[in-house]
Amino acid sequence: MKEAEDTFNFKRLKWNCRRGMLELDLLLEPFLDEVFLTLEEADQARFYKLIECEDQDLFLWFMQKEVPQDDDLARIVDIIVTRVQPKS
Repeated sequence: MKEAEDTFNFKRLKWNCRRGMLELDLLLEPFLDEVFLTLEEADQARFYKLIECEDQDLFLWFMQKEVPQDDDLARIVDIIVTRVQPKS
């Protein structure tokens, strides 16, 4: 039962990553598919918290125009931005 519940929650989370703003979709959906399940439980919880935020805030944070005041949000934004940066 736990596996089915996890699958349901993951599918719901994937749906919530579809923001309707291309820039956010290009960050959140691949991150969810490629990285989310490898995160520690606390960071997964931070991602859930992040998904509840407004698109305008997410955009500013991911474009590094602003930094979230909430430390948990700042951490998960940093993880995502670091993950999607091109490697030198």
